[in-house]
Amino acid sequence: MIKDIAFQLDAGRTGILLIHGLTGTPNEMRSVAVGLHRAGFTVSAMQLAGHCGSEEDLLNTRWPDWYRSVCEAADKLRERVDHLFVAGLSMGGILALKLAAERPQAVDGVIVYGASFRYDGWSIPWSSRLLSRLLPLARPLRIGRHRCFMEQPPYGIRDERLREVVVSLMSSGDSTLAGLRGNPWHSLADMYALSAVVQRQLPHVTAPCLVIHASEDDVASVKNAHLIVERVRGPVELVLLHDSYHMVTIDRERAVVIERTAAFMKRVAAVSMQADPPAAGAAAALPSGALQPG
Repeated sequence: MIKDIAFQLDAGRTGILLIHGLTGTPNEMRSVAVGLHRAGFTVSAMQLAGHCGSEEDLLNTRWPDWYRSVCEAADKLRERVDHLFVAGLSMGGILALKLAAERPQAVDGVIVYGASFRYDGWSIPWSSRLLSRLLPLARPLRIGRHRCFMEQPPYGIRDERLREVVVSLMSSGDSTLAGLRGNPWHSLADMYALSAVVQRQLPHVTAPCLVIHASEDDVASVKNAHLIVERVRGPVELVLLHDSYHMVTIDRERAVVIERTAAFMKRVAAVSMQADPPAAGAAAALPSGALQPG
């Protein structure tokens, strides 16, 4: 049985859906959720299908299942708020972009933390990068179904004390605490298949975007962030962090992440309220220069 650990924090009529990453849990979004709730936002930290259970639970789902759970969570939150933002960490950010591309009238803004179209950070061995490119071909043949890429130091966390705590939780056997210790090959293959789809959809993202990425991301290089900046059609704000690794929602600069996210949401929501209702399919435009790289 998979334990449901999704949580909601009710506040104002501007809401945000938080999406965790592959093999992760809603807990990796908790600090951001609490901070945004204190800033007056309604928060829904969802749980992706197949996550927070066993490795087999995850393997029994595919990326369309993960995306379907995002759509369902977004629909529920949209009923309670006037303005909907969607944010995700790592693969969660890719799912957030997909939702914005396919539902431009429903999503007011997108926030992507540590975008991961590919795991190409400095801690990822070249052999693993090469093998991961072949996984989408291997999955239909059921090759390597029970093989995993095990998490490697520094585990996406620059803060050494926090890293020790997270590694201990990952090793506890309870995946609801800090997720699975490794990435199953077949699930990673699905992530890459999802990434390929969303890369083609990026030009359909017209909502304002906030992209926050660690300049020394150990899991996903800054190229992933620049891909969003270059391809989406909506205005983009890029924020690079210099004292964090991949898990920016829990690492040393999480307060900066919360502050920049809250400011972005307030600004975009204010513009949306002041503007005339946009035509069907059109995104409300921000004032010229409102969003600049940070």
